[in-house]
Amino acid sequence: MKKIAVLTSGGDAPGMNAAIRAVVRVGIDKGLQVMGVRRGFSGLINGEIFEMDRHTVSDIIQRGGTILRTARCEEFKTEEGRKKAANVLKVFGIDGLVVIGGDGSFTGARLLSKLGVSTVGLPGTIDNDLSYTDYTIGFDTALNTVLDAINKLRDTSTSHERVSIVEVMGRHCGDIALYAGVAGGAESIIVPERDFNVDELCKTILSGRLKGKMHNLILLAEGVGGAEELAKHVEEMTGIETRATILGHIQRGGSPTAFDRVLASRMGAKAVDVLLEGKSSRVIGSKDGKIVDEDIDEALSIPRSFDEELYQIAISLS
Repeated sequence: MKKIAVLTSGGDAPGMNAAIRAVVRVGIDKGLQVMGVRRGFSGLINGEIFEMDRHTVSDIIQRGGTILRTARCEEFKTEEGRKKAANVLKVFGIDGLVVIGGDGSFTGARLLSKLGVSTVGLPGTIDNDLSYTDYTIGFDTALNTVLDAINKLRDTSTSHERVSIVEVMGRHCGDIALYAGVAGGAESIIVPERDFNVDELCKTILSGRLKGKMHNLILLAEGVGGAEELAKHVEEMTGIETRATILGHIQRGGSPTAFDRVLASRMGAKAVDVLLEGKSSRVIGSKDGKIVDEDIDEALSIPRSFDEELYQIAISLS
């Protein structure tokens, strides 16, 4: 193992730059030549590869997004495209590849490993939807971005005595809504993992109003449905002014928190060690505070678990 490369793929997540920085600097410290791949698997196929040094990753640990950029690549989904990507790595003399992204990116890394490429995946996704790891890079930052927004919305909701429905990211995973809802004191949390009845929600709002509650904050994961439609229905059913706020891609941006910077740095360093150990088709994760590596097939096959205990606590606290 003399030369490795690093790329970011899928949706960007705060902390990706910290992970890139760790891979580059730890790799160089251990005698490796480190290459950067621009625009994910698309850039890999097109040979957008350049050498990185310690200066290349200076002053990026505090920056959101990814300096390597990211892009979708339909060509990589084909066997011919993957063979082309593997050949590009061979032409550049690259012995190992670090892929930073979510489950789709990991699938790409796994398929490349089948073609003889030594690959290691780092979990970079705000959704926190990879079951093999306790936390993914970017989740904590996105959570705090949402929390800041709902703190502000609570002020105006209280002033106007209205219902505020906040739609957050989470197509299949409700962790952002759940954790932000608990931290922000939401009255209701709606996630794709649990059944939702709009009539029961309206009853809860009206019941709270009779008890003296002058406002309601509802966290809605995007995978359940649209906030605008729900707000209209709630207002019609309850007669209480209801507003919807869709936070959208603001959740992906911003300077990563200290937690995400440290997590990304530890995971990036571990990825380099795993490649130097001669391993391939591995993913890096965090388990009980320790940084571990696991087989990528086993990691992707683990069914996602929902934190039922925290969900029940949220219900009690509301």
